[in-house]
Amino acid sequence: MPESRTLRVMTYNLKYADDTPPNSWGARKNLMTEVITNESPDLIGTQEGLFRQLNELAAMLPDYGWIGLGREGGSQGEYMAIFYKKDRLEVLAYNHFWLSDTPSEIGSRTWGNICPRMVTWVRFLDKKTNQSFYHFNTHLDNYSLLARVEGAKLIVQKALELDTTIPIVLTGDFNESNHSESYKVIVEEGPFSDTWFMAEERINEKLGTFNDFSDPSGGKDRIDWILVRGSTGVGTSKIVGDCQEGKFPSDHFPIVVELQM
Repeated sequence: MPESRTLRVMTYNLKYADDTPPNSWGARKNLMTEVITNESPDLIGTQEGLFRQLNELAAMLPDYGWIGLGREGGSQGEYMAIFYKKDRLEVLAYNHFWLSDTPSEIGSRTWGNICPRMVTWVRFLDKKTNQSFYHFNTHLDNYSLLARVEGAKLIVQKALELDTTIPIVLTGDFNESNHSESYKVIVEEGPFSDTWFMAEERINEKLGTFNDFSDPSGGKDRIDWILVRGSTGVGTSKIVGDCQEGKFPSDHFPIVVELQM
């Protein structure tokens, strides 16, 4: 896979900033910056970041710009922030929708989820390849099965409303494994494919992605996914299981894939 055409994409649940030791944001942010710098993704779909946390992360990662909105509106609540390398990607358009019966209503929730769930999307131009593509980034509900399934259906609906000749990258914390109903809706019935299974090489495939600040195996499931719609080649897919002397950058391990669209 030619290096110059490869787009490195990461999905990373940052775990919202908390000042409670031993896993406070202050104790974790340098570890997280190191993980991101080492992996050097061109594009990152993040989940759970709070406004001050995202600003601090951006200050430590000056090569990146970011786009997002608090899920409760303005700077309130967790973000589905998208970080991107400014020298590689140009923002052409962006917006947000909420996973509810009223997706344009900020902070809306209708399917039994305790907190609002949303998608932030950006249309990018890859300045190296002159390829335009969309990036959807989300975090499905951890409480309500109905909310996860209906949220998955809405994501598919929104994807189908877009020009089918333009690829879509979908990142997120889906709070379920690839054996779930929401996965079936998006991948088996919907237009997306799972880059984990498309990859020419999988690294750390025995790891899960939810370590809960205590489990270096990441648990038994891969609940964070990177999916694609469109003709896409996938080189390496990697679960990044970094843990330094028992200290975890987040309660999730990120995933990084190499794409060619």
